Amino acid sequence: MTKYIYNLLLAGLTLTVAASCKKDLADINKNPNAAENPQPDYLLTATQKITSDVYWGADNNFNSTLLLIQHWAKIQYTEPDRYIFSNSSFTSLWSTGYATSITNLNTILQMADGKANVNYKGVATILRSWIFTLLTDAYGNIPYKQAGDIRQYLTPEYDSQKDVYFGLLDELKAAGSSLTITGSAITGDLIYAGKIDRWKKLANALRFRIALRIADQEPDKAKAVINEVLNDAGGLIANVDEAARFVYTTPPQQNPVGAWFDTRDDFRVGKTLVDKLYALNDPRLPIFANKPTDASVTKYVGVPSGLTNSDANNLGFAKTSKPGSYFNAATAPAVIISYAEVLFARAEAAARKFTTENAAELYKQAIQASFNQYGITDATVINNYTGQATVQYDAANFKKSIGEQKWIALFGQGLEAFAEWRRLDYPQLTAGAAGVLDGKIPVRFIYPGTEQSLNGVNYKTAVVNQGTDNLLTKLWFDKY
Repeated sequence: MTKYIYNLLLAGLTLTVAASCKKDLADINKNPNAAENPQPDYLLTATQKITSDVYWGADNNFNSTLLLIQHWAKIQYTEPDRYIFSNSSFTSLWSTGYATSITNLNTILQMADGKANVNYKGVATILRSWIFTLLTDAYGNIPYKQAGDIRQYLTPEYDSQKDVYFGLLDELKAAGSSLTITGSAITGDLIYAGKIDRWKKLANALRFRIALRIADQEPDKAKAVINEVLNDAGGLIANVDEAARFVYTTPPQQNPVGAWFDTRDDFRVGKTLVDKLYALNDPRLPIFANKPTDASVTKYVGVPSGLTNSDANNLGFAKTSKPGSYFNAATAPAVIISYAEVLFARAEAAARKFTTENAAELYKQAIQASFNQYGITDATVINNYTGQATVQYDAANFKKSIGEQKWIALFGQGLEAFAEWRRLDYPQLTAGAAGVLDGKIPVRFIYPGTEQSLNGVNYKTAVVNQGTDNLLTKLWFDKY
């Protein structure tokens, strides 16, 4: 696909944000740049790119969640690293997720079968379920059942997080079953290039992910879903090549991380992560971090989380480690779900006695898959690492073993790492040195301020049901 067509997709297919349930006002608010007769392949391409940018970009990843879970830290402009956020800080995931991504995918779902075949609709449902998962993981109670249909629901009600997760489990099951490997082909798919068998596996992997989200609150439901998935003919992601990734291209369609570092220099790798990788003799350290540009500094140097601007600046730009070149490359992928994550999930399910699989063996395989993801394939290197007492699986505290290694493996995936850290409570992180929350780390995104003005009644109901709309209100899935 040429860059011209690619840019045209992104500019021309984004559907209108503002509309009204009344036909005359809806007509007034039509976006003159929106396609009058959108095609499913164009909508699919545009939505995958737009959502990947939001997922992997600054607001929801490296300027928020990657800071909260201490993969990254700030060397200047440190306010987000000190948990200084406003109700406009977390707008992009909400506004783009609902007004563009979910709206575009709903458009595919509403198309006649002759225009969008069953595979387009199954893929659209899977992508939409992933986006809803990102939203509820971050905010908690969210509009779900009434979302994305602005003509009928101008001010959508919020659903409880439990109801959202349960609904998504049903949607993903139905979507996976609806996909037909021998049926009509789809185009415009930049994640799996139209490989329907891969989409079936992704649907099951997302079901497994959600099942573990609810495992502390609804263990029986989680166990039932996990065993359904393991017995499903569609299978699960089974190797590194089957991971779900959006692969970027050269500028101007480059990885958002690479685009950021082309013009700015305000992020470093977190000291918490660097120290952990050194302690474990972890061969992923040279991939996750670059050595400082000052030739006199021969080791990787992480920046402590939550420093004041002056304290961070004093560490020296040339004497601290930037995130690794792998992540800054224009073509570096946005990872939606990796093979390592699937194996860690299976290990945890076994540890919880949801399955009869071997937790220790799956845990070891998950670490190997993470190494393989970055091109580390030497069996001796992998065995030496997993053979360390500090790395070996601890059945008596599976949350610590899996939580710490999964935290490392999720480097770069801020939203997912943030959710898993809250759920597993490992690694046990210490709040940033100059944090403003009395020694605590945020455990959710606050709702965008626009919800208070545009959907005030439903916003207030959600706050009553969930708790105060602040950074420290624990979400339903975060039981402990």
